[in-house]
Order: sequence, then structure tokens, then C-alpha cells
Amino acid sequence: MAGSAGYRELLRTTGVGRIIAAQLTARFPNGMVSLGVLLHVEQTTGSYGAAGLVLAAASVGQAVSGPVTSRWMGRWGMRPVLTLTMLVCAASLIGLALAPPLLGLLMVLGALAGLATPPVQSAVRTIYPKLVSARQLTPLFSLDASLQEIIWILAPVLITFISTQIGTVTGLLTIVVILVGGGAWFILSPEVGRVRIPPSRRAFGKVLARPAVLLATVTGFLLIGACAAVEAGVVATFSHGGLEAGLVLAVFSIGSLVGGLASGRIPIGRWAMARRFAIVTVGLALTMISLNVWWIGGTLFLAGIGIAPALAVMFAMTTASVKFSDTAEAFGWVGTGQLIGAAAGSAVAGFLIDGVGPTGAYWAGVAFAAVGLIVSAVFVRGFPDLRHRDPSPIPDTEPVGTIAG
Repeated sequence: MAGSAGYRELLRTTGVGRIIAAQLTARFPNGMVSLGVLLHVEQTTGSYGAAGLVLAAASVGQAVSGPVTSRWMGRWGMRPVLTLTMLVCAASLIGLALAPPLLGLLMVLGALAGLATPPVQSAVRTIYPKLVSARQLTPLFSLDASLQEIIWILAPVLITFISTQIGTVTGLLTIVVILVGGGAWFILSPEVGRVRIPPSRRAFGKVLARPAVLLATVTGFLLIGACAAVEAGVVATFSHGGLEAGLVLAVFSIGSLVGGLASGRIPIGRWAMARRFAIVTVGLALTMISLNVWWIGGTLFLAGIGIAPALAVMFAMTTASVKFSDTAEAFGWVGTGQLIGAAAGSAVAGFLIDGVGPTGAYWAGVAFAAVGLIVSAVFVRGFPDLRHRDPSPIPDTEPVGTIAG
């Protein structure tokens, strides 16, 4: 178990605290965009269906662009790619805020905003192995996976308050301000300028041939699919209960934060992912007993304990299984898997909520998590054993086949 002293030592390492704070700020809009766009498009067009189509266009754009823009960072450098995508994304969101309520135009702007989402996650997780010692890398991935929950706790509350109390245009423009301010802070960080990603010599998409990268992408799809389904279920359960939905989802994220911080120094073996999925599956299965707010809050706190640790395993196994020049693209694919999982989980849950009520969404969440547990157990040999070595990338001078995926 990682104690606070271990994290203090980690944060005292030159540049670590700064780059964590900068990347969290740069990624903060990720927790605001969906709600901000949903509220704005629904208000301007009077249609939730139209809002859903614009969000779908943005999600497709983001899923398509992740591996591509991440790979570009090896060709043209991190700063140019991050700057270009940030500016195009900001311009697209400004366009969404000010454009007339024409569905086709709004969908194009939404797709463009998604395509231009800055690949901050891929960049920072490529930088991490160059910032800390080998023994600190796994705790750093755990800390990163834990602290990102702050985004999902605070960002939806902030954008909902601004959009409903001040206006949806102000909400979208607030996202732009944070996107540009946080993005500039991250881009101008010395660590971003010092780390150079060598251009990948492999064909685009070939990194998915690595078993660990493919498994990280698939398990990420299933884990985030489970979370998205449950989030839809919580909103449907407590939609008429005032603050309950927001508080229950915050407790879900707090459970993940606690789990991630507690697991930072637990060695990552081949069964690590299966154990973490087991916690999530059991917690979500227990939600089926009662839809009482206290029971749901408690069971989701339990399920949340496995989420950040599972994400940390995905980050570590990805880094440990590819050459440094391929890490950014690999993380782009993992991110795309998670985006598709979020869309799939929400869609399946929505269909089941309409058909059988909120309970159906929890069943969907359990199903996604259970499949993740089965995949993690059946393909356990595909997960790298990192108990006796650090998850540093394979040097580009070393044949990629020397480390089992």
C-alpha cells in the first residue's frame, strides 16, 4: 500500500507536481464538454435528440483522432501538435456557442471539436517515464489515475451551475477559457519541451498487435462502458430527487480516488487486472439489491475502489509493452477504446432504461464489468508480469519481441 510519504517523495521529484497540475487543468474541459454541449444545443434547438446527435458527432471525432494526433506528436513534436489541436478545438467550441441553431452546422462543429481534442493524456503518459525513477513509475500511474477523478467530481458541477444559472453560451465560453489557459500551461511546461518522441517506424495501428496494448484497449472499453451505464442509471434513478444523482456520482468517483491512492505500491502481476475487475463487478452487482440512495452510494463507493487501480494497470502494461516511440499512439488507442466504451455503455443503458427502467442500466453495468473480469482471467497470459520489473518503455534500440506482452 502506498503511504503518503511515498507520494510526497514522488511529488518532490523535479517537475512531477507541476506537470500533474498542468495536465489536470488542461484536461479539465473533458469533464465539461459533453454536459455543456448537451445543455446548449437542447436550449437553442429545443430538442434532446438534436443534442444527442451533436454529442455523437463529437464523440466519433474524438475516438477517430486519438491515435492519429498521438502519433503525429512523434513526427512533428508534442508542442506543435498540442498547440494546433488546442486552437482548432477552441475555435470549434466558440463556433458552437455562437452559431445559429442549424443541426447540420452544429454537428460539423461538434465533430471538428472532437477531432481536434488535444492529446494531452497520451502526451503526459509518454512523458512520465522520463521524469521519475523506474521504481516510482507504478505509483505515479496510480496517482495520475486517482487524481483524474477530481475532474469528474468537479467539472460537471461547475458547467451545470454556469450553464443553468448564467447561460449556456457562457458555459461553452468558460470551457474555451480553461481549455486555452490549461493547454498553454501544459504546452509551455519545460518537461513537454524536453521530451522528444522518436518517429514510429511501424505502420499505423500495428501497435495493436501487441497483446498488452490490445488487452488494455479492450478492458478500458469494458471498464468505462460499465461506468457510463451506471452513471446513466444513477441519473435515471434520482432525476427527480434534486442533488442525489450528483452526490452519488461524486461518491463513486471518491471511491475510485481512494482505491487508486491506496494501491499505488501494490506490485502489478498478471492477475492484477482480474482482481480489480472483481471489485468493480461485486460492487455493481450489489446495487441490484436496492435503489435506496444510501445503498447505491455505498455499493458504488465499493465498486469505485477498483476503477482507478484498473486504469493504473492499463497505463503501466501499455508503457511496459511497447517501444518509447510507440507509447503515444498506444495510449491514443487505449483512449479511443474508453471513448467507444462510454458511448456503448450510455447507449445500452439508455435502451434498457426505456424498456425496463433504471434497474436495466445497473444490469448493463454489471454485464460490462463481468465481461471485463472474464477477459482478464481468460487472457491472463497476455498481461505482463511487472512484479519484478518496472513498467518503463522498451528502448527503441531493443527488439520489441524481447519483452513478452
